[in-house]
Amino acid sequence: MKNLLITDHDKRICYLGPTVSGSIHDYTLLKQELPANESWFETTQVWVDLGFQGIKKDYAYSDHIHLPHKQPAKSEKNPKPTLTEQQKKDNRKIAKIRVRVEHAIGGMKWFHCLMHRVRNHLDVLVDNQISLCAGIYNMKMYLKTLS
Repeated sequence: MKNLLITDHDKRICYLGPTVSGSIHDYTLLKQELPANESWFETTQVWVDLGFQGIKKDYAYSDHIHLPHKQPAKSEKNPKPTLTEQQKKDNRKIAKIRVRVEHAIGGMKWFHCLMHRVRNHLDVLVDNQISLCAGIYNMKMYLKTLS
């Protein structure tokens, strides 16, 4: 099971896409839910992981999209591939921001019902289950800001 998840800097879940089953690539899922022919990232900075290779080429406002550098492939000419110091610095900067997304995902998994296999025959129950967990997680984060 997989969902597309968008969070903000405060680790609140802003968008939770529908649950899809089976093996589907992250970038394919993004293109299905947010078609590339619209200007989604005009006013937003987007920080993605390497599962979204090709996003800068396909979507407008590519200067607002931050994608980590991929390590070069090992070859005869380059037996020990490494990133440059600047690329490593850029990747660390992106990772410091992206870790908030991972914390939001982990916060939703605090509800153990998402960690176990769902054995039901109604697909809508899976969507409802993850939506409820995301909503309760957001409420928990909101209450944390009040105290």
